[in-house]
Amino acid sequence: MEHLKALRLLFNKLWIPLRYIQSRHCFNSAKVNPKTRERRTTTVEEFKSQISSGPSFQDFIKGAPSKKTSDLDGHLLDGHSYLSEDLELGNSRKVYFETYGCQMNVSDTEIASSILQGKGYQRTVDLNQADVVLLVTCSVREKAEQTIWNRLQQLTAMKKRRLKTQAPMKIGILGCMAERLKTELLEREKLVDVIAGPDAYRDLPRLLAVADGGHQASNVLLSLEETYADVMPVHRTTQGYSAFVSIMRGCDNMCSYCIVPFTRGRERSRPISSILEEVRILSDQGVKEVTLLGQNVNSYRDTSEEQSCGANVTQLSQGFKTIYRTKQGGLRFSDLLDRVSRIDPEMRIRFTSPHPKDFPDEVLQLIAERGNICKQIHIPAQSGSSKVLKTMRRGYTREAYLNLVDNIKRIIPGVSLSSDFISGFCGETEEDHQQTLSLIRKVGYNVGFLFAYSVRKKTHAYHRLEDDVPPEVKKRRLEECISVFREEAAKVNAALIGSTQLVLVEGESKRSTQDLCGRTDGNMKVIFPKEDVAVQPSELNSAPISAGEYVLVKILSATSQSLRGRALSHSTLGSTMKHSGTLPGSQLYEELSSDKTMTKT
Repeated sequence: MEHLKALRLLFNKLWIPLRYIQSRHCFNSAKVNPKTRERRTTTVEEFKSQISSGPSFQDFIKGAPSKKTSDLDGHLLDGHSYLSEDLELGNSRKVYFETYGCQMNVSDTEIASSILQGKGYQRTVDLNQADVVLLVTCSVREKAEQTIWNRLQQLTAMKKRRLKTQAPMKIGILGCMAERLKTELLEREKLVDVIAGPDAYRDLPRLLAVADGGHQASNVLLSLEETYADVMPVHRTTQGYSAFVSIMRGCDNMCSYCIVPFTRGRERSRPISSILEEVRILSDQGVKEVTLLGQNVNSYRDTSEEQSCGANVTQLSQGFKTIYRTKQGGLRFSDLLDRVSRIDPEMRIRFTSPHPKDFPDEVLQLIAERGNICKQIHIPAQSGSSKVLKTMRRGYTREAYLNLVDNIKRIIPGVSLSSDFISGFCGETEEDHQQTLSLIRKVGYNVGFLFAYSVRKKTHAYHRLEDDVPPEVKKRRLEECISVFREEAAKVNAALIGSTQLVLVEGESKRSTQDLCGRTDGNMKVIFPKEDVAVQPSELNSAPISAGEYVLVKILSATSQSLRGRALSHSTLGSTMKHSGTLPGSQLYEELSSDKTMTKT
């Protein structure tokens, strides 16, 4: 009580002067000295004048139009924003990119490079010259993340050595790992200066400007609209013969093991007009092969134009379903594939990575009909067990998957198939594993991407399932899958011996400067001697072979990994079809596409 009385007394003492001061401002103004009133009026007018000529709310909004002011001669001058864009200029500083993971990260690297070049940065391929090092990262598997952590340690040591001799180097993390591990990246030994998620590349110049001020900067916000449709990527392809074109971002499938929906967000597709424009530019530059990219590339759906937003329902492969509602309207993947393939008959068209649910007959028939759409399809199975597929939330059974394979082979004779598999997923038994092995034998793939399961935070499996398969069992099952995969791929490739393949030349072989290497329609690597060959079939004139050219190669031997042969003549995509007298999907394309064996562990 004593304390309360003391506080009340103190409050009353403070309140009386305040009330008295208020009353002094409210007495009759008629008694005020006119000179005092005039002085006060002048002061108020000066204050209003200063406010009107000072910064407005627009000055504090980045990208808002600057005010126009007048000089003494009445000429309009640009007002300067308080957030000057000069701070975001690269001033010819050099940026070095390292790209890890999938082809989408390759595309993201080209987008980020384009944005930074627009702000005055220069890209370098020499790490020692770099002022900024940006790692475009993958979070799909634990091993990929550990590789990045190790690389950050190396770069930080390099950064400390450089502090003694030249300007400090900035290190940044882009992509999926940036979004998933923002806090750890910022706090763990202060290894990173800049963090940008997959939808924040436009913000890179600002983030680097903040880092130049000595602060860590990050932006990992995901977007429902960002597709970078207006950004022309800086394509850095081998000899300029092939390029990746991103057509959509994100994924809605929510497979229980997959982190992609949480690191790249919901599905959204680029307007078809922007994709066609990019492909036309690449064609004009002489690019001979374009790969359309997306996390679920064949679920592409462009609703940007009013006339395409009809009531037509998205068609799925027979026997497949999704966890989300059926989508309606928009230009579908078959529409895009049709228009892209018409741009340049001499340009091969590929796409990755698709989901098996999005292969209605109209897509398969279009692939069969068009000579420049490669007869190679990636159909990720992940497991051969219906029970495991249900746990994975894949939306199909073993039987539905095999029916799809049969339908693909029926519509596209000689098609080349590839797949993904995960060994040791939650609850996988030995019987489930044996079903996966039998599926591999039954389908006969040319290439496979096989991995042991590693749990990812945020996923359904992390929260609801138990990672109950011991590491040693995962390893053993993975090795068995790889072994069976190679056996079957060797059989498929051996059937190509004696055939003639149309090969797009990539350049010299990595193992010998005396050999060239290239890819068939089915994406199989072919190695052959470097020598002059006929300019056209049945012609005597010969010419050397260069990267980016088509050549006919007779296959002499095969392994599970590659084919070997001898070049017969130069050729073109169109002339080969005309010379064969056949349509796409016929016997010629059985020869041209039934290949590729590459297993990655």
